[in-house]
Amino acid sequence: MKTIKVNLGKRSYNIIIGTGIINSIGRIISGLSLGKDAYIITNKRIKDLYGKDISSSLSRSGFNFKFKLIQDSEKSKSLENACVIIKDLALFARKKNVCIIAMGGGVAGDLAGFVAAVFKRGIPYIQIPTTLLAQVDSAIGGKTAVDLKEGKNLVGAFYQPRAVISDTGLLTSLNKRHIRSGLAEIIKYAIIKDKNLFSYLENNLKGLLNLKPSSLEHVITASCKIKASIVEQDEREERGIRTILNFGHTIGHAIETASNYDLYSHGEAIALGMLTACAVSKKLGLINASTVKRIDNLIKASGLPTKIRGTALNKIIYAHYFDKKFIGKKNRFILIDDIGKAKVKEAVSLEIIKEAVKERL
Repeated sequence: MKTIKVNLGKRSYNIIIGTGIINSIGRIISGLSLGKDAYIITNKRIKDLYGKDISSSLSRSGFNFKFKLIQDSEKSKSLENACVIIKDLALFARKKNVCIIAMGGGVAGDLAGFVAAVFKRGIPYIQIPTTLLAQVDSAIGGKTAVDLKEGKNLVGAFYQPRAVISDTGLLTSLNKRHIRSGLAEIIKYAIIKDKNLFSYLENNLKGLLNLKPSSLEHVITASCKIKASIVEQDEREERGIRTILNFGHTIGHAIETASNYDLYSHGEAIALGMLTACAVSKKLGLINASTVKRIDNLIKASGLPTKIRGTALNKIIYAHYFDKKFIGKKNRFILIDDIGKAKVKEAVSLEIIKEAVKERL
């Protein structure tokens, strides 16, 4: 078991990585002194797979708890659904010292974190990510949000969890598509910050896709360390440091929105967004064709899409205007000077953006 601390003063917390630690959930949460009442937001599939394990662990530690099931879909991240959960939580929380447990992928984590941030102006919550993408990215850093029809994650708050508990053994229940989606975020970390991690991915892709434990632990730990370091320097994305974590997300989120969240998983959309960002970087003279090809080859070898299907250019461009990184009318893109070197570029011309998207259509 490995522990990575996210150092944020009074908001500091640990990321705990290991196999089989779901059976210690009750003991770990008890050690945080958050009370003995837990409201668990998850989906039916995760409850069916792991509900008995987490119930047994919480019961052994004297917890009173309730499962609240949501659909395993981006469409669960709505204001309407958040209000339904908050009302149910209010009934459960009467005369209790309650904490929320988010158990699932990014949808459960984002929604549960948002509810925790706004209920009674903030109650504690724990992240138990069950997907590779959530274990390396969405469960860490305190970004919580729900979606509007106009765009993804437009209503939210920075609100840190009290712990992130990542049991790598839970990943064995994932299908290949979910594994590939998580790999997209790991590839992102390598591209923006760690050329050695990029090389490791190139050389160990088969083992990762087959969930080789040592390979998984290596890339999850490396990714968590990168994200923890960046979050520590710029928790609320006010200094421009944390912004680089959005590499691939401007067009990636636009693709998700334009396709009504039906065609692509988050990781698949981000893979397409990263390739678009690489094309913009090349058009601006920041990187050469061989660097683009190397990134394209890794994404393709991972089984992630390299072409945008079923989504029109005009819808993608329209959706990208709702990106949170815009400052007034001025866009901001995360681009790269090389593998391992990211930068924020403002006011990229619309024609270059359109040309880059068209290359992937």
